[in-house]
Amino acid sequence: MAGTSLNQNLNQTQTLAPQMRQSLEVLQANALELQQLLRQYIETNPVLETDLASVSLEELDQGSGEDDQPIEVPDDDLRELAIMERRTSGSTQEDEERREHLYSSIVAPETLQQHLLGQLNLSAPSPEVRLAATALIGNMDERGFFDEALSEIGRRLGIPLEELERAKTTLQSFDPPGVAVEDLRESLLVQLYRSDRLNTLEFRITESHLGDLASKHYPKIASALGVEVEDVAEAASHIAQLDPSPGTSFDPSGNPYIIPDVSFERNQDGEWSAVLTNEYLPRLKLSTTYKDLVATSPDRKLRSYLRNQLRDGRTLIKALDQRQATILAISEEIISRQKGFLDRGPRFLKPLTMNEIATAIQVHPATISRAVAGKHARTPHGVIELRRFFASGYTTTDGDAISNQGVREALQVIIEKENRQKPLSDSAIQKILAEQGVKLARRTVAKYREQLNILPSHLRRSF
Repeated sequence: MAGTSLNQNLNQTQTLAPQMRQSLEVLQANALELQQLLRQYIETNPVLETDLASVSLEELDQGSGEDDQPIEVPDDDLRELAIMERRTSGSTQEDEERREHLYSSIVAPETLQQHLLGQLNLSAPSPEVRLAATALIGNMDERGFFDEALSEIGRRLGIPLEELERAKTTLQSFDPPGVAVEDLRESLLVQLYRSDRLNTLEFRITESHLGDLASKHYPKIASALGVEVEDVAEAASHIAQLDPSPGTSFDPSGNPYIIPDVSFERNQDGEWSAVLTNEYLPRLKLSTTYKDLVATSPDRKLRSYLRNQLRDGRTLIKALDQRQATILAISEEIISRQKGFLDRGPRFLKPLTMNEIATAIQVHPATISRAVAGKHARTPHGVIELRRFFASGYTTTDGDAISNQGVREALQVIIEKENRQKPLSDSAIQKILAEQGVKLARRTVAKYREQLNILPSHLRRSF
């Protein structure tokens, strides 16, 4: 055929193996993300088990001791707060009105109950069902589950059980899917129904075999339902993606809880050392029962499936160990370079690059970037993100290195000590810093001052 041709091109493309993607995912996850990630892997891989001695975040929250104390606020944040408070102490009536308008404009987080009531007001149920639905909304916990049986709610409030059942059906059609239920099983079934998976294997397993699913008795479920073990495993992975607590996304107290990955502590010799805080991680191991089953089962497909799951389990455990080892190695190098910070505070933080740490522990700089992302360290000066230890800086006239954070700290101290009737200009601050050995351009002083949210001198003046 005229005008057609056949061409052959050779291109090189780089793709990541599943094991490598999993390793990067584990490395980049922070403490809370990692616990959720591991929980998902445990739920979908039957050969993975957790050691009974492991500690979960829930147990950690309920425990007592040092970790129950509020997160320590770094000294520099306290200083900035003090400056902000002094700066606003002499404000005018107009300033107060603007601030009051700002505070009044802040919207409180919407609760689950408010969210459901809003949808109820937009629907058109009968007065009886509306009354019953309002009563049920008031008897839900933070997950969206009823805190007692419907019959007990009806008896206590004098509402017929039939009306409560109709109200319950109405509420289950609202967002988020899976609320207005009595237990986890019902919540999962509602979520499957709302996603058009009524006649699926996931629905059958959830409806009749949720206990076996939690225990990962996949062969037992497969035998009972007349399906392959691989099909049960695939269905389990889909069920694991459902939300076991659909109402908690509306929890107004659900502020991110920072779990330090590492703690900088003094050892018995008085030297600083890095200690991994592994209390939030479950201790993973491979099931000996399934290992034995690989060797003894006459089912060839089952043996093949279990071999693959054992391989994936070993890969995950190795990735987890590598993550912890990398964070520990980075933390030890940070300690060796930032002893001034640990001993004397943020002002003595030295310039440090990820390339320096990468060279020291013999990894790629990208690995350092992934490893410190979202990770925190418990230090004598508060819980601090590991990324804060990496910053450019300056060399003083004495030959000492000082980070940008250290310069900002010095600038803040200078302004704290100034005469409020005659506040220092940026040029005056520049000269004082130069006397301390830090030479900066005036515009750099202005930039750091603005980063600290400190007003220029003519607006800082007190009369």
